[in-house]
Amino acid sequence: MSSKNFLALDVGSRRIGLAMADSQVKIAVPFGWLENNENIVQEITELVLRHDIDTIVVGYPRNQSGEPTKQTEFVEEFVKQFEDIELDTEIVFQDESLTSVQAEQRLGNKIKDKGEIDAEAASIILQDFLEENYENS
Repeated sequence: MSSKNFLALDVGSRRIGLAMADSQVKIAVPFGWLENNENIVQEITELVLRHDIDTIVVGYPRNQSGEPTKQTEFVEEFVKQFEDIELDTEIVFQDESLTSVQAEQRLGNKIKDKGEIDAEAASIILQDFLEENYENS
């Protein structure tokens, strides 16, 4: 079985945290962050092409009861922007409950900026996805 490359997105209104992994190593690594501006779809598309990404894993926010929120709608609308772009890339959602809190705890006093928290949160989202889908392969 050939290796698959993954890009995770922790989508926020100001920034998008990034993480990457492949299906052989199965370890998600923070990959920085991008400002969520008018160029974001193009920037993510370029990342997908440059790194030969097979699957984009998008953090899916819900409240503590598991219900959708305004942020859920924001993320869904964000993902719709990729529908008209011809990428041979699957886009999947992954629950992101409490990932920002976990990211802050992991980074502790090492936090330099909020973008680092977003990237760490993206790596948690991606690691959860890998463990749920590729643990025994």
